[in-house]
Amino acid sequence: MQRKIIGWIVLAVVACLFIGLQEVGAQQKEPPYPTRQINYLICFDPGGQSDRVARLQQPHLERILGQKVLIDYKVGGGGALGWRELVRGKPDGYLMAGFNIPHTILQPLQQEVGYKTEQINPVCLFQRTPLALAVLNTSPYKTLQDFIDFGKKNPGALTVGGSGTFSGYHMAALRFEKLSGAKLTYVPFTGSAPQMTAFLGGHVAAIFGASDDLTRFSDKIRVLGFATDSRFPGFPDSPTLKELGINMEEAVDRGSAVPPETPAYIVKKLGDAFVEVAKHPDVVAEMTKQGFIPIAMGPQESKAYLEKMTAVYKELAAGLK
Repeated sequence: MQRKIIGWIVLAVVACLFIGLQEVGAQQKEPPYPTRQINYLICFDPGGQSDRVARLQQPHLERILGQKVLIDYKVGGGGALGWRELVRGKPDGYLMAGFNIPHTILQPLQQEVGYKTEQINPVCLFQRTPLALAVLNTSPYKTLQDFIDFGKKNPGALTVGGSGTFSGYHMAALRFEKLSGAKLTYVPFTGSAPQMTAFLGGHVAAIFGASDDLTRFSDKIRVLGFATDSRFPGFPDSPTLKELGINMEEAVDRGSAVPPETPAYIVKKLGDAFVEVAKHPDVVAEMTKQGFIPIAMGPQESKAYLEKMTAVYKELAAGLK
């Protein structure tokens, strides 16, 4: 009898443990995601790089995630207004935004913008855009040295357009000033689309332009130097700034991010979707054709890269203050 009692007790304990494990498993089970439309916030003007790549990604994301992806805009402050809205958003996976490096690093370093770099919660980095100093092909500045000489003799007379304040474009202009000795006047625009419109209309003397914009308008421009380590494939005859004695590299990296505290399983699902899109042969071919450098970093790799570049730009920004 005693053995039977002990046996029943053991069975009861095992049953309780089994039920408890089932309850824990039920609690840990991830809810379905996504079940409705996802808003994809673009922080620059329609027609710019961020918008164009989002439009390229949109049908693929909808196919993979099984839900509509609505592209919306929050423009201003060189992207800061949109990123402020992102970090204040509900962390449920239904709001994501395009984000840029170094913009999201430099802006909080310089002033209060309503967000901190560490609040940017990346799900993917999918695109790199090298920058170059360019003038119109009708410009009197035939070489980089012509441009530098005029900038030294006429401080502030040379206007250089860029997308945003405390952005990669702005940083490129500031670094170029410091390294070349030329004194420029930086003119910020709310995105690359109005930047290029002003430049092509002759409203600024030069731009630090993105490789894709320079590719689109290659018949109208003269590249004085690429801020790259080696010559850009789309412009094999254009020298790098390094070749011409200006030791600088500058590019804009683009990716997607979600609000802080977004659950890890949502971040992973979005990251997997974006990486799949970034590696799609049609997307890679189109990005390359447009003058971008395709990349495909998932959440962890993107976060590590953001932290690495934060350290790099903190040092550069300190040296330019």
